[in-house]
Amino acid sequence: MLATIRRLLAWLLLALVALAALGALYFYVQTQRRPSLDSYPLLPPAPAGAPIQVRFAGVATLLFDDGQTAWMTDGFFSRPSLARTAFMRIAPDRVAIDAGLKSLGVTRLAAVVPLHSHHDHAMDSPLVAMQTGALLVGSESTLNIGRGLGMPEGRMRRVQPRDKLTLGRWSLTFLASSHVPLPVLREGVVQTIDAPLVPPAHATAWREGQTWALLVEHSAAAAPMLVLGSAGFVVGALEGQRAGTVFLGVGSAGKQSTAYLSQWWHESVKRVGAKRVVPIHWDDFGELLDKPMVAFPYLIDDLGVTMRHLTAWGARDGVEIRLPPLLTPFAP
Repeated sequence: MLATIRRLLAWLLLALVALAALGALYFYVQTQRRPSLDSYPLLPPAPAGAPIQVRFAGVATLLFDDGQTAWMTDGFFSRPSLARTAFMRIAPDRVAIDAGLKSLGVTRLAAVVPLHSHHDHAMDSPLVAMQTGALLVGSESTLNIGRGLGMPEGRMRRVQPRDKLTLGRWSLTFLASSHVPLPVLREGVVQTIDAPLVPPAHATAWREGQTWALLVEHSAAAAPMLVLGSAGFVVGALEGQRAGTVFLGVGSAGKQSTAYLSQWWHESVKRVGAKRVVPIHWDDFGELLDKPMVAFPYLIDDLGVTMRHLTAWGARDGVEIRLPPLLTPFAP
């Protein structure tokens, strides 16, 4: 009898090990299945002498430059792996930051502007600002990330909705927006960073704070631009605003309902009269910039779903949809 029980327990243990192995294999396979980027057109390189150029460095990091004044959204270059982000404490990677700035040819910036305070937007921002002589501009949550990394108070500027910031010939207007719904976030609850954040820390320590819709104007631009770092929206918040180009954060949009996406398009694109949409924040930010860019695996998002909707609505409403090239200057 005892021998029979032992054999049954051994078989049960073996079955559990086999199930765990199959589960791990399934998870690994799912993390490798991704939408292809081959069918999506890219913006062409900026023509010679273009008065305004933009460069995309993954996620929602955009470098705006008019030849006299350059500034950047987010400045996220560390890009820790998704496994490390999920299970370990993370911190800015100074080597990756140096390499990212070098790849963009950046030595001086007027400002670094995180679009909200999650780690994939704001974790590196203070170090990028300190290295380039820039202001760190954002909400109190963003400033607490700066304080945790030793950023001088005089090099940080807190902004609130409707505030404006002038940088040379650039004018930035900070408008309230919202983060895309995520399973790990309680709907309608915005978490803030209320004390200096000293890394390394778990990714959840970088809380959202204020999410911005950033209206960007320049005296040489025919129309304003709008930068949205997340696929969220506040109904009516952009009423009365106009933008020719929208840099549209699309991360996690592929997991939302069609009704949500339709309202998102209306609030983010149609309401401002945009004629061009440049999707951003679609890349797997657990992969470093020295590799070809890839979309998030289907396990996390579905860029194909998002792009099918954007392409159809763009064709209907006369809006061009083009992805930005990595690190290559283009005219917005």
